[in-house]
Amino acid sequence: MMSLKALLRLASLLIGTLLMGSAYAQDEGHDHGEIAHDHAEEAPATVADAHTIAHAEQGGGKFNAGKLIMDHIGDEHGWHLWGHTTLPLPVILFDTQRGLQVFSSSRFEHGHATYEGYALNESEVVAVNAAGNVDEAATANIWDISITKNVLSLFISLAILLVIFISVAKAYTRRAGQAPTGMQNLLEPIILFVRDDVAKSAIGEHKYQKYMPYLLTAFFFIFLNNLMGLVPFFPGGANLTGNIAVTLVLALITFVIVTINGNKNYWGHILAMPGVPKWVLLILTPVEILGMFLKPFVLMIRLFANITAGHIIALSFFSLIFVFGETSAGAGYGVSVMSLAFTVFMTMLELLVAFIQAYVFTFLSAMYIGAALEEHHEHKESII
Repeated sequence: MMSLKALLRLASLLIGTLLMGSAYAQDEGHDHGEIAHDHAEEAPATVADAHTIAHAEQGGGKFNAGKLIMDHIGDEHGWHLWGHTTLPLPVILFDTQRGLQVFSSSRFEHGHATYEGYALNESEVVAVNAAGNVDEAATANIWDISITKNVLSLFISLAILLVIFISVAKAYTRRAGQAPTGMQNLLEPIILFVRDDVAKSAIGEHKYQKYMPYLLTAFFFIFLNNLMGLVPFFPGGANLTGNIAVTLVLALITFVIVTINGNKNYWGHILAMPGVPKWVLLILTPVEILGMFLKPFVLMIRLFANITAGHIIALSFFSLIFVFGETSAGAGYGVSVMSLAFTVFMTMLELLVAFIQAYVFTFLSAMYIGAALEEHHEHKESII
């Protein structure tokens, strides 16, 4: 644990040093981008104009590390494969004025074109008028239920989990009483770890089985998507577990399970903690009720922040090559060795984080469930 803390401190120090150097290099290269900067300050008349100006800035040679990072960790209506090749995804809109609209995201031409009165603005579908200007009133009537990059990644990960666990379940049925092999041999130690060190220890020997399906599902879903997020090519590369909407749903499921299964002792400690004066309950009860909602909030933020931060740090190291390369070719080549080394180091560290975050989310969920099921224990003094 101490060595891990030391490594994290060293990584933080190096990140700060490199990012300061990156900011300095960008300031030095500011004069080279004055023309593009002047164009950027002009307010574009239409969505298409805004994308044209952004494209001109990229073409002018100014590397935008922030846009690269935010495009990766965010969601989008297409899946970038390589170069200028993008896998188009279906855009599904429910417009209260025009009804259901379904078309391919390729119609937007990477945000440079409008289609049937719609356009892409900062990866969001907006309504535009005949002049190409954003129509705020019409945009408010749009419900975007498209198959985005994160949604497709969700479907892919669910398909992978179903294939793996259905095949493993059939193998256990077919090879009953025999030693596990293949995928069974790989997954059984992890399943036993979740059962013995997470579910049993947090919930109890007699009540854990009811909650094992959810705990195993949550663990493997988070773990698989954490790993897929580290793969730089399709079907990996999506930041699914770094999407706060996904972590919110996972945390809400835990909250619902805890709330529904909470026993009399659990609710008694929240609403009226025994042994506490009534005037103190006026302060303590609201705090306990607030704590009910803080627990899922902590689950949501912890997973979201850790996964997103890992992606940002790794991409920041990689972007330093291009940032310093704008100052001079020698600086770009010089920093590339160190930058790639730290990118590989962070990727290896993220492999550990992928498991740790899946374990932490599952263990805390089990702890909250166990606390909701804990029975009241009366301690009686023995009379001699």
